[in-house]
Amino acid sequence: MKFLTTGCVALSVLAFAGTASAQTFGIGSTKAGAVSQITATISKAVSEHAPGVQMRKQTMGGTQQYIPVVNAGELGFGISNITQYYMAQEGIALSKGTKYTNLRLLTTMMKFTVSPVVAIKSGINRVADLKGKRVASGFKGAPLFVYITSGALATDKLSYADVKKVPQVGLVQHWRAFISGKIDMAIAAAGSGFVKQMQAKIDGGVKHLSFDDSPEALARMHKFYPKSEWVVVKPKKGLTGVLKPTNFVAYDFLLWTHKGMSDDVAYKVAKVMHTKEKQLKAGGPLWRSYKANSRLQKNHGYAYHPGAIKYYKEVGLWKR
Repeated sequence: MKFLTTGCVALSVLAFAGTASAQTFGIGSTKAGAVSQITATISKAVSEHAPGVQMRKQTMGGTQQYIPVVNAGELGFGISNITQYYMAQEGIALSKGTKYTNLRLLTTMMKFTVSPVVAIKSGINRVADLKGKRVASGFKGAPLFVYITSGALATDKLSYADVKKVPQVGLVQHWRAFISGKIDMAIAAAGSGFVKQMQAKIDGGVKHLSFDDSPEALARMHKFYPKSEWVVVKPKKGLTGVLKPTNFVAYDFLLWTHKGMSDDVAYKVAKVMHTKEKQLKAGGPLWRSYKANSRLQKNHGYAYHPGAIKYYKEVGLWKR
């Protein structure tokens, strides 16, 4: 018994020493919503499977708050959609006046697909029908949605000048405003939980509007929401509001770090993102489109971290 006790103490000391010697890095996150859910899943997987690396969520007010902190090397990691990353790299729109060129990509993750949602009984059947309707504006808590809403309207040659602007703070608030009948349209992702709530609470149910799928319409979208693309979503179980093949706007979500991050840590994180697909996808429906294949190193025109490149080359995923 004395031997067992001594052995247990020794193992505990070793375990503690291993934890104590691990490097801990923060990953920028929001308090709630998609970003919070995604960073929680990544943090858990990396902390469990990257030897010597612990990752912890660092909650901030939004992506625009942690972009400069990661760029300065004061925070280890961040995530964003490709559009916001592009704005940061180019110093435009939300990042107007400052280029955050120290950021380095690690992994291209899932793809988000969104389109306007309207009440079936509203008589709104295409984006052009939103003229004169009540549309969420402002978005102080989620400023990127001013751009995606502007882009959505532009696809059918409308702008905020053509609608009745109803100020909203954030995404959840504008979804709730739609449910309560205060606005006539909400932007939402295919299969999201809030669309299911809309379906249950709005008389007659809801539907996603299909964007004009022409190259010209996409070019108008890109003036406000660059690096996005068209994706046709077909009706299937779980995709509430998708009543027929519907043209959504789609954009990639990215995991990134800064150029000062060690190659070893970047390598280990890239490896977790490749080898732990099952665990990551168990993190919830947001990971539905995640694929641990060559998409991880998708070429967006911006540099990946050398440590991630090394890993992707070793496993045959690097395609350039």
